[in-house]
Amino acid sequence: MKENNKKVIDEYLDYLKYNKNYSDKTILNYKLDLEDYFKLLDREGIKYKDVTYDILMNLFQYYETKNLVNKSVRRHISAIKGFYKYLTLEGIIQDNPFNLVSLPKSAKKLPRYLSYNELLEIFHSLEIKTPYDLRDRLILELLYATGVRVSELTDIKLSDIDYSNQSIRILGKGEKERIVYYNDVVKDLLKDYLKDYQQLNKKGENYLILNYHGEHLTTAGVSYIINEVIKKISFNKHVTPHMLRHSLATHLLNNGCDLLTVQELLGHSSISTTGIYTHVTLDEVKKVYQNCHPRGEKKN
Repeated sequence: MKENNKKVIDEYLDYLKYNKNYSDKTILNYKLDLEDYFKLLDREGIKYKDVTYDILMNLFQYYETKNLVNKSVRRHISAIKGFYKYLTLEGIIQDNPFNLVSLPKSAKKLPRYLSYNELLEIFHSLEIKTPYDLRDRLILELLYATGVRVSELTDIKLSDIDYSNQSIRILGKGEKERIVYYNDVVKDLLKDYLKDYQQLNKKGENYLILNYHGEHLTTAGVSYIINEVIKKISFNKHVTPHMLRHSLATHLLNNGCDLLTVQELLGHSSISTTGIYTHVTLDEVKKVYQNCHPRGEKKN
């Protein structure tokens, strides 16, 4: 990549990090998308400042040839669109070629979740013989009790926990803070876990969840732990950390919790994101309706 192109991309990524508070993961994805875009421009002999709406439309056909799903196309285009908005704000270009470009609609997938009985089966399958077994049970229970994202879970520090109020301060997407709450089951697990914490904490960490080396556990580490738990019980579903978050949201709504409260607990910036869970709860309503209505589904 040409040096001046690399420079403008780096400056834009710094802007996202320090001015927009984007996460490191999002910035890395934007970097890869922009590098891909600039390679395409170089191949076509086009300078980024000379791109017009018509040129963009031709370039976007490239994404069609890659057979990307809508979500990936949206991310690619979003990265480039944000870049041109930045160029306009900084006065580097006068006219934004993206002013007439709209992102493709993303297909909404219903979230996969576990029933309460399935969760109990998983939780109770863990025999607690070592401090690490206790940690693994705490991970599972915390994900379901609080609905935090796995990255938020691994970033919890001891100083974030208010034991008297059974709450945890979470630093979520965009550096936004919120408070989540945990139940008495987690309270008891947490109490037992902290008794052995110094035994696990070999390197003076302040993070709540530690790995076998006494270091900050990664999100990949959490996924590995959950996979190992599921393998041991021959569970018939693939379970991810995010499914526990989906399960909490679904169960709260099924039990009468309002949408705004669920939005706040999950840390969604838009209630439309939370609204996808209502599709799941409506499925439950339909089942009850068909079972209870005199003219519901025919009974054998």
